[in-house]
Amino acid sequence: MSTPTALPARARAHLNATDLHLARGGRPVLTGVDLTVSPGDRLGVVGENGRGKTTLLQVLAGSLVPDAGTVHRAGTLGVADQEIPVDLGRTVGDLIDVELAQVRAVLGAFESAVLALTEERPGAEQAYADALEAAQSLDAWDADRRVDISLAALNAVDDRSRPLADLSVGQRYRVRLACLLGAGHDLLLLDEPTNHLDADGLDHLTARLRAHPGGVVLVSHDRALLADVVTTVLDLDPTSDGRPRVFGGGYAGYREGKRAERERWENAYRDQQSERQRLAQDLSAAQNRLSTGWRPEKGTGKHTRATRAPSLVRAVHRRQEELEAHVVDVPKPPMRFQMPPLEAPPGVTLLRAEAVTVRGRIDAPRSVHLRAGDRLVITGPNGSGKSSLLSVLAGKLAPDSGDVQRKRGARVRLLAQESPPPSRRRAFEVYDAAVGRLVSSKELDEAEVLGLTQLGLLPSGAAHKPVTELSVGQQRRLDLALLLAARPQVVLLDEPTNHLSMTLVEELTQALAMTGAAVVLATHDRQLLRDTATWPRLHL
Repeated sequence: MSTPTALPARARAHLNATDLHLARGGRPVLTGVDLTVSPGDRLGVVGENGRGKTTLLQVLAGSLVPDAGTVHRAGTLGVADQEIPVDLGRTVGDLIDVELAQVRAVLGAFESAVLALTEERPGAEQAYADALEAAQSLDAWDADRRVDISLAALNAVDDRSRPLADLSVGQRYRVRLACLLGAGHDLLLLDEPTNHLDADGLDHLTARLRAHPGGVVLVSHDRALLADVVTTVLDLDPTSDGRPRVFGGGYAGYREGKRAERERWENAYRDQQSERQRLAQDLSAAQNRLSTGWRPEKGTGKHTRATRAPSLVRAVHRRQEELEAHVVDVPKPPMRFQMPPLEAPPGVTLLRAEAVTVRGRIDAPRSVHLRAGDRLVITGPNGSGKSSLLSVLAGKLAPDSGDVQRKRGARVRLLAQESPPPSRRRAFEVYDAAVGRLVSSKELDEAEVLGLTQLGLLPSGAAHKPVTELSVGQQRRLDLALLLAARPQVVLLDEPTNHLSMTLVEELTQALAMTGAAVVLATHDRQLLRDTATWPRLHL
């Protein structure tokens, strides 16, 4: 599995995986994964929730053995999982020492080599040269300073005596990430490293990854990080032949390649379906001719029936054989998101909030006026009141001062930052019940009702599962479906990219730009902010 090296060898850092397969609970998770990472390569790993991204990192790190396939590594390895177990009594300094263990060992070996050289021991010169090369390859003397720089840039706790148990999950993650960025590992395996980072931390992470001379494998849904960092993308989402795809040309190359591949897949599937439909129609026509052939037009004789029948039977058999021989070997492509039309009366103020405040959340008075087709992006650091302002606009939170007015009958809906506690009912039952309430209350005309799967958010299999069995991303898709079912005239979105796939986020962003409803969103997502750069901003 791993190729040991006597010395850290960033210039020779290498990671190769060949034909990896792994199943869990009888379900394939990884199928035929091939990848190669060399010095200077930054491989992005993308895919929907549950596609095996984290599992792949565990296999590459050697903590999980695949059912088939091989992994070869050369060089030192730094791994950032999404979760950090906390041992009682360990401190920030202990975590730093663990992550810098290789650096500490190299410096210890160098000090021993220096001592041996001063004592003129046999072989001391070669030992000193080897130890010096190892220390220089890691830039070991500067490692602690690099960690301190990253701790500051990531807004992480730098008091090395602080117990880890006293820190939040986000604080512990930032400490460990700072260690990895400072340790000088040859290979970095990072799982969603933008979690818990603010704008300054994201900028620092981006710069350090771009400057990393070794290899990087990066699992992320952060489109901005992928666009700014990766040189190659491994896509674990379904393909026409069931095998993962590797796209060159960075994130832009991945997007273009995936779009072209999707079009080829859809065209091939459509062509095969059309051909099968044509063959079925030919068979039906032949069967009809056979049926009517036994009843020739009036005035014809029995010999006509006798001579026509065998040829008609042969025609039916031939059409049946052609239909049976036609195999549809292209699987059905994944769904595309279908945004229902959201219309609002033009020129009419749908919602007006005047100088609203919420004690301890929105201290400075804020005003928002929304008409059909208006767009607004609410920005600001954590704790500045973005979610609270959206809740005020949605009527879910009463302001302590100021006034909120909505046009009579205006449909206002909020997609909250996190899903509500999941129901034990099946997803389609939750959706149908919500639609039923909208129809019975006259908020929605029955002719406007769309089925859950028509939106392209959940396939039939997921729609028939209890909500408790859906992944976090699938629950988020159900939330979005419930919002759209109401055909809102004012759409309020709180961190709408949370837990959603990149493909769906891009489709949703395009749809929001074209809808007739008023749209307000609050987000930290840098790519979404770029995509909505022309929208008015309200900074809190």
